[in-house]
Amino acid sequence: MLRNLLKLVIAVVAIYGLIYPFIQPEEVTEEVVEAPVQEQQPVKKVEVEKPLHDVKLPDFANIKDVRAKKKAFFDFIKPHVVKENQAILQQRASIEIALMMLQFEEELTPTQVKKLDDIFAYYRLGDADYTVESLQSALIHVDIIPKELALMQAANESAWGTSRFARIGLNFFGQWCYKKGCGLVPKRRADEAAHEVAAFKSVRASVKSYFRNLNTHNAYTELRAKRAQLRAEKKPIDATELTAGLLSYSERGDAYIEELNDMIRHNKAYFNEE
Repeated sequence: MLRNLLKLVIAVVAIYGLIYPFIQPEEVTEEVVEAPVQEQQPVKKVEVEKPLHDVKLPDFANIKDVRAKKKAFFDFIKPHVVKENQAILQQRASIEIALMMLQFEEELTPTQVKKLDDIFAYYRLGDADYTVESLQSALIHVDIIPKELALMQAANESAWGTSRFARIGLNFFGQWCYKKGCGLVPKRRADEAAHEVAAFKSVRASVKSYFRNLNTHNAYTELRAKRAQLRAEKKPIDATELTAGLLSYSERGDAYIEELNDMIRHNKAYFNEE
């Protein structure tokens, strides 16, 4: 009996030895995965575009009150518009006096001829023998732009003085130029396009260029014809009477004209404020 029991114990120990490796739980080895070392990206410096002029502009963008912003904008631009119209009226007076003298068959003085030479050159009217007809034609070009129209186009084109072109290049009227380096390259300009947005050194230069553009470019013949008609009928040169002649000023066409007229109507209170 004892011998049998001993044999049984030996058999159990032997069997246990055989199956032991298979009943032991597997040792779990944790794999430590190190987080990848992130390369530090160089901090990109935001380049602030420097103005191409020395003019101290009001910070129109930070004027939160709408009325205060409009007044600040008009107070800034209007003196230049008024001065340019005054200069044009002086040029116009020189032509009118010369015209009257020719109509009475009087000879023009050398001083008058020199003034006419300068005016004709500035307005690209070509070389001319000064006649009644040539001076009458010149008067169609040498005339004012109503301040209401000039101010509203400036506000519209420059987003009330906050646009990049107004801040960096003093271009308040969205005027283009076509010589490389003449201004600022639009950020969304098509690859095949060559135009730039003109840059100016002074606000007066920007205003003068705008006036000259409307008074000389073939695209605004209709505006000048309507203005001459109002003169002939001895009617006021009303801004909303001239806006139809600006269809070529914007790709938006009629929508642009409607917007200008709305702006003129809604801002009348500011036009004559001192």
